[in-house]
Amino acid sequence: MTDSHPSELRPETRTVHVPQPVIEGSRPITMPIYQTSGFTFDDPAVMADAMGRADGPFVYGRYTNPTVRSLEEAVSGLEGGVGAIATGSGMGAINTVLLGLLKPGDHLIAQKSLYGGTAAMINDLVGRFGITVTYVPENDPAALRAAVRPETRLVYLETISNPMTLVADLPGMCAAARELGILSVVDNTFATALLCRPIEHGADIVVHSTTKYLSGHTDVVGGLAVFASTELYEKVWHFAIELGASADPFAAWLSLRGLQTLALRMERHCSNARLLATRLASHPAVTAVHWPGLATHPSHELAGKLLSDFGGVLSFDLAGGREAGEKFMSSVRLMLLAPSLGGVETLVLHPATTSHRSLNAEELARTGIGEGTVRIAVGIEHPEDLWADVAQALA
Repeated sequence: MTDSHPSELRPETRTVHVPQPVIEGSRPITMPIYQTSGFTFDDPAVMADAMGRADGPFVYGRYTNPTVRSLEEAVSGLEGGVGAIATGSGMGAINTVLLGLLKPGDHLIAQKSLYGGTAAMINDLVGRFGITVTYVPENDPAALRAAVRPETRLVYLETISNPMTLVADLPGMCAAARELGILSVVDNTFATALLCRPIEHGADIVVHSTTKYLSGHTDVVGGLAVFASTELYEKVWHFAIELGASADPFAAWLSLRGLQTLALRMERHCSNARLLATRLASHPAVTAVHWPGLATHPSHELAGKLLSDFGGVLSFDLAGGREAGEKFMSSVRLMLLAPSLGGVETLVLHPATTSHRSLNAEELARTGIGEGTVRIAVGIEHPEDLWADVAQALA
């Protein structure tokens, strides 16, 4: 530790201005938590410059922070981006991008099957800001081209949709968007950069809920937006610091800690999902299973080309409708009835009344969600223990 303060300072002052460590000749193995709201400068000109630059010196926690930037750079590197903005939640990342790029009167194209929070946000944009939206299939570039208007600004996709696990034709949809001069935004939360890297398929922006697989331990809420171009990154960054949806250093540190085991966890998530999906597909109480690794899934062929594995989330439809779904969820013993996904434990929910509760009957039908649809976010437990729980709940 170093102490640059003169000894004549009074104790009340010295307790505020504590000595700071100077590390020479070594570095920490893990990124420390920089739990500070701001940073001090010796040169006023350097401080002024820092407040206007996305890549400048650290100045204020709402802009970024060493721990937060470490997470931004780590995920940006995984996704093949030039920069990233960490936010306080996944919806914070989505809102930062949409609000930062859209203005009243603009037109948005979105895929039909979307996460409920995203769909609710789009409805809010329509109602309050006069933004119009056209929904198209996630795998139909021709429909995208037909939907484009002079005021169209971007297309919004999900690599693997929530909860119906439809896989977007990223090469085709992003190429069509670029050809037409509109931006493509892809939510890659379900796949992560380990299963798919949307920027390599033409995406301009990739968003994540780091709450899910990236942190992986159900103990943090966060989000990230990754950018393919510096110009776009800097444009949205300036809006982001005004919006104030910034990530907290401790939350960023938790996400960094989880990121280190992502590859190991994703392998188990996917293999467990494969076992459950395969066995559910032959169960008499189940009318359909939605997991792109099954040959019967409408996205199976595309998923085989686009993804390195098929993900850890599946949904299935029960013959008895909502009553059967509610009975199943109240009967599980090992799996937990809870929102979210991507943690080490297996979570189950009823999308129509939880994650997609803001959608009306018509909107639910558009996304493919039925009254008896149940979603399982598969954890890393032993697969036979998970199946035993599913089987007894179905029985």
